[in-house]
Amino acid sequence: MDSFSSQSSSSPSSQMSAEDFMDQLKVQLAQAYAEEFLETVRGKCFDKCITKPGSSLSGGESSCISRCVDRYIEATGIISRALFNSQR
Repeated sequence: MDSFSSQSSSSPSSQMSAEDFMDQLKVQLAQAYAEEFLETVRGKCFDKCITKPGSSLSGGESSCISRCVDRYIEATGIISRALFNSQR
């Protein structure tokens, strides 16, 4: 049972406030975004950097993965700041 369905089956006196609901929704959206981001980075960086999958990473592969992840994090930060600044 997820957090939304558990709320609908509770008594009216124990329902969460709109502010609590929005806070919970923000947390769930942030978690979903983080999971999607990690999956995207994992897939893109793996495809770009790992040419011959094996039992361990070579030095070049390790460096490539590190740079790739750093670029994705930096790009996401730039996009997020631009979006948040444009909404003000």
